[in-house]
Amino acid sequence: MIRGATRAALASILCAAVAASPAAAQPRSGGGAPAPATAAGKSIAVLGFDALGMEPGKVARLESLFRMELERLAGKPTPSPREIARALRGTSLARCGGESSCVAAIGRKLGVDLVVTGNVGTLGDSHVINIKVVDARGGQELRRIASDPLRGDPDELIDAVRVAAYRLLAPERIRGSIVVLADIAGAEVALDGQRVGVTPLARPIGGLEPGAHRLEVSAGGYSPFAEEVQVRFQKTTRVLVRLVEDPSARPLDLRGAAGPAAEPPPRWYQSTWFLVGAGVAAAVVGGAVGYALARDEVIDCSASPEGCR
Repeated sequence: MIRGATRAALASILCAAVAASPAAAQPRSGGGAPAPATAAGKSIAVLGFDALGMEPGKVARLESLFRMELERLAGKPTPSPREIARALRGTSLARCGGESSCVAAIGRKLGVDLVVTGNVGTLGDSHVINIKVVDARGGQELRRIASDPLRGDPDELIDAVRVAAYRLLAPERIRGSIVVLADIAGAEVALDGQRVGVTPLARPIGGLEPGAHRLEVSAGGYSPFAEEVQVRFQKTTRVLVRLVEDPSARPLDLRGAAGPAAEPPPRWYQSTWFLVGAGVAAAVVGGAVGYALARDEVIDCSASPEGCR
């Protein structure tokens, strides 16, 4: 509902977002600490997103996707743009400029608890989303977010819009996961310095905030694996770990000084019990991991390394 924004204003929005730290993309309220804006049991209205430098048709599609995400979070439908226009027709509220007071008044007119409004701006090849949620009863702004500038095709804003809906109303549900597939059993797995188990892990490492996480896998006699893995919203990042034997860990060859060296014990993976147990373990672990992966889109780091960095 915000009208008449100039190109200079759009440039200032994008420059401010570029200068901000990653925390700038996190929810924040207008007056200090973020206020809880839970969608549970709340009725919500979404006012039209303004198109600042972007084709209105594309903004309308993003707005529709955003409304669908909010309806999923709230568990109830939101008023359609046609219903909102009908309710405001002939009233001074139809000329609302986006101030929290008149946005709240629109919410009371529509009989909803929360009102969401914002804009999608484009300058050059950068896109940014600015959204706020207002309490219709109290009139105060509960939360405001601005996405990091996104470059490239405007379709990349789709994920940003979905994340924005969760950041506004359910930030605790913005999570992703990592599944670790290693070529040896019994290796220690740590994430961000915290031990999470040994390979093979029975299930993905879940409940992770989106962003970079440091994955480490180590085993005696092998060079450790360490890599930053990118976790994405509602997606599972699959990491294939191949440990390489560490030459410095091999025992000294003392043959000639004290007679032939003793034969090394057979590797664990050459024993009969391993060959039998591996088949059983593969079926059990494969079923568990497969069930977990079925719920999220999977990003394969070995096939697409750029998606994990």
